[in-house]
Amino acid sequence: MNIAIIIAGGVGNRMGQSIPKQFINVYDKPILMYTLEGFEKHPMVDAIEVVCIEGWENVVWSYAKQYNITKLKWIVKGGTSGQESIRNGVFNLEDKCSKDDVIIIHDGIRPLVDAEVLTDVINKASIYGNAVTSLPYNEQIFVVSKDDEKTTTQFIPRETLRRVSTPQAYQFELLDSKYHEAFEKGIGIYGSHYTNTMMVELGVRLYFAAGSDKNIKLTTPDDLEMFKGYLRRK
Repeated sequence: MNIAIIIAGGVGNRMGQSIPKQFINVYDKPILMYTLEGFEKHPMVDAIEVVCIEGWENVVWSYAKQYNITKLKWIVKGGTSGQESIRNGVFNLEDKCSKDDVIIIHDGIRPLVDAEVLTDVINKASIYGNAVTSLPYNEQIFVVSKDDEKTTTQFIPRETLRRVSTPQAYQFELLDSKYHEAFEKGIGIYGSHYTNTMMVELGVRLYFAAGSDKNIKLTTPDDLEMFKGYLRRK
C-alpha cells in the first residue's frame, strides 16, 4: 500500500488569520481540501491519514465528506511540534502497515502538488527505501564572514545544492524505526527539523525525486495570493 500522511497540525500565525491557515477558504474551499484532492485523485495513493490540530478533527471529517475525499481513513491529533505531529501519524500506522508499504509525508498547506511529482516520489521510495522531492537551487549562496557579518569571502557552488520539500516518502519499516530512534535519543526532532533532516542526522542516505516550482508552501498572505493566481490560470 501507499499511504499519505498529510500534516495539518499547525496554527500558522504568519498568515494573520483567526483560524488555522489550512482551513482558510480560497474560492469557497478550504486549503486543506485542495491538498487532499491531489492525493484522492492519484491512482497510486491507497489511503490518507490527516494529522490535525486538536479540536478540528470533526471539521476535517465533515469537509472530507463534503468534497468526497473517500481515501481518508484516519485522523490523528497533532503534537506540540512538527516532528511530534509526524511521529504521531507514523505511530498510528504501526498496526496497519507492512514493512514495505510506502508512506508519503506532505504538508497540508502545499495544495499544488503535481501528479508527476507524487508518482516519482512513490516510485523512487519503492526502489530505494526513501525519496525526497527536490529542485536545483538557482540563486548564488554566500557564507557570512565570521569576523565581520557584513562581509563575505566564500560562496557555495549552487550546482552542489538541492532544495527539498514535501512530498517525501519512506518505506514504513525505515520510517517507523527511525522515529522511535530519534525520540529515544533526542536526535533530529527539535526546531525546524523535518523527516528528511532527521533521517540524515541518523545516518540515512536520501534519494532525490522530482520537484516542481508550483509546489509552494502557503505561509504568508503573499503566498495565498500566489496560490489564487495559480487557480485562476487553471
